[in-house]
Amino acid sequence: MALHKVLGILAVSALMAAPALAESLTLDVVNNSAADLTELYASPVGVDDWQANILTATVGAGTSGTVTISEAQGCDYDLRMVFADGDALEQTGNDLCAMASFTIQ
Repeated sequence: MALHKVLGILAVSALMAAPALAESLTLDVVNNSAADLTELYASPVGVDDWQANILTATVGAGTSGTVTISEAQGCDYDLRMVFADGDALEQTGNDLCAMASFTIQ
């Protein structure tokens, strides 16, 4: 019986020590603006620098596309969008886990 307790404690300790596996977040991006979306950056809220561009292809004006944040760090992200005409737009504090899509006006 003591062996069962020791094995149980070891199993729980191993689970607690194992890092949580990061999951991917997938989001549809609807571009209702007048310009093509050429870059999209997503950084966890509180991070002071933008991560890599997550667009794999330009999302044309009036169209939509899908983006994936690999190894997401939680749900709350700041987004930076860069358009073909040189304009940029930032939106902070987005709960991407609660969104199936993100619409740019």
